[in-house]
Amino acid sequence: MNDARDNYCLQAGSSLDSYVIDRAIGGGGFSIVYLAHDAVDGTQVAIKEYMPRKLAFRGEDGVSVHTMPDSETGDNFAHGRRMFFQEASTLATVKHPNIVNVINFFRANGTVYMVMAYEKGINLQDYIRRHGGNLSEKFIRTVFPPLLDGLKAIHGMGLLHLDIKPGNIFLRPGGNPILLDFGAVHQMQNSRKYQPTQVVTPGFAPYEQLTPGGYVGPWSDLYAIGASMRACIDGATPPPADERRMKDVMKPAAVAFKKRYSNALLGAIDWAMEVDALLRPQSVDQLLEAMNREEPPEEPMSRGDAFLDLLTRDITLPWSKG
Repeated sequence: MNDARDNYCLQAGSSLDSYVIDRAIGGGGFSIVYLAHDAVDGTQVAIKEYMPRKLAFRGEDGVSVHTMPDSETGDNFAHGRRMFFQEASTLATVKHPNIVNVINFFRANGTVYMVMAYEKGINLQDYIRRHGGNLSEKFIRTVFPPLLDGLKAIHGMGLLHLDIKPGNIFLRPGGNPILLDFGAVHQMQNSRKYQPTQVVTPGFAPYEQLTPGGYVGPWSDLYAIGASMRACIDGATPPPADERRMKDVMKPAAVAFKKRYSNALLGAIDWAMEVDALLRPQSVDQLLEAMNREEPPEEPMSRGDAFLDLLTRDITLPWSKG
């Protein structure tokens, strides 16, 4: 990253709580990730700083973070900072071998920081680009079941990731994956009306996530998992879900790649990537079961069948509970 030259990043050697910054190693529109080390024992860590490029700037001291003077920008920055701190505090309670390990978080310099265990490896997005897709079924079955197990733990806490994509999947030696960047983490029961810092990634975000007030749930993360698996095969980002809803020109994986991968895997990918959320697997266990079938998954219900199923199913509405 070259942002250090324009005072956007913290400089190498900067002290931050009990850590020393080594260099910037990544980031996006809302944060910067640094390689750093513990000032006491020298342990390497990764530190993520909340630093939304469109809302904030670095002070002349090269450390403090400030917002533009207008109140709307300030409000949006403050909201994003709260969400970032919530992400850190949530992840600090999650201990799973395939979820990023948050070991500390704190406020400083007018913003907030998340300290994570530093892992050596490669980003799945870069790995796909390097190989042009065409990743083997063995590779996909090595990487995604552990990720799904970690995602199941997140869902079990009543949380959604909502930004799963190859860029947020990190591969350690041997293909052992870690799910990163919970910046969009969202409690299932919460309203989505006010999320100015919400980022969606076209091609990996499902249709309901692109729609204001869309009903998101575990099925939303599973769409992103299916799209990420397809990207491993195809080497490209799938078409955006809103375009697919208008006119779906994407060939089913079971047709496009049938000679190179098992029916079970391709059928599971297609099921996870149904545009209609009702037609997708509703839980991690359902998707894993589909991936592991010896026979191809059953044909998904049509829209009409899904509607009839809802009409005939016993449904307990929240307000009908005694």
